[in-house]
Amino acid sequence: MKNSRIRNIRKELLSDNWYTLNKFTFEYRKEDGTWETQQREAYDRGNGAAILLYNKKKRTVVLTRQFRMPTYVNGNEDGMMIEVCAGLLDGDHPEDCIRKEVEEETGYQIHDVQKVYETYMSPGSVTEILYLFIGAYEDRMKVGEGGGAEHETENIEVLEVSFDGALGMMRSGEIKDAKTMMLLQYALISGLLD
Repeated sequence: MKNSRIRNIRKELLSDNWYTLNKFTFEYRKEDGTWETQQREAYDRGNGAAILLYNKKKRTVVLTRQFRMPTYVNGNEDGMMIEVCAGLLDGDHPEDCIRKEVEEETGYQIHDVQKVYETYMSPGSVTEILYLFIGAYEDRMKVGEGGGAEHETENIEVLEVSFDGALGMMRSGEIKDAKTMMLLQYALISGLLD
């Protein structure tokens, strides 16, 4: 980390329960050259990967639906979210992680994935880098039911929907997940399913 405007970084662990929450106290040099002390909290849950599975011939995409407690406590009436397949890297390379997640969550076994973005989703409070991929699927690639890993208590419902239907769900607000919206917009702008 090389930024001459930052010095004297101190880290204090606030929580290490599900993931890690740290408080950072540091000095920041302002435009006028003076230094001010600032404090920020940063939530570290590790880095992740997400993928839009698409079938160009059928003009369909595979999405997932599952309960997300943080959305439930912040106004999402039933807590259910429609999303692209995603997961934490847990030490894996992003491409390896996303292939494993695809099989666990959707039941498809895919080999070819293409990275399209690398993004910070909430840079003011979360350290996570999210690697976004696309990958083609065909019916013959279905090797299992999906639904998520049993030990992760995910209870994932697999949805195969038309691309136009997914875009409509995004427009209507049924899809509210940022990574899903980004990948659907990428597919639209790039003509991926044309």
